Amino acid sequence: MSQQVTTSTEKIDVKGGHLVEKVKELVHEGNVRRIIIKNSDGKPVIEVPVTVGVVGFLVAPTVAAIGAIAAFAADYSIEVERDCAESTREES
Repeated sequence: MSQQVTTSTEKIDVKGGHLVEKVKELVHEGNVRRIIIKNSDGKPVIEVPVTVGVVGFLVAPTVAAIGAIAAFAADYSIEVERDCAESTREES
């Protein structure tokens, strides 16, 4: 049996005040590969790769930048790319 890793994308709509909290929550989930924050027009405002080695190094400055974006907030959406492991059975 082997595992094949695929990615799935999820869209979450948030108001500005909840933007930072939701991003922190997503980072702590662990299976998130990338977070893209888009404005109400659907244009990317910030794109953050979230990998195990980078998380500790980038979380603080990234959250500060997201907080600054949230200060101007109206409606934002967060696109989340997740790793999903699928088990495949190999027949012999």
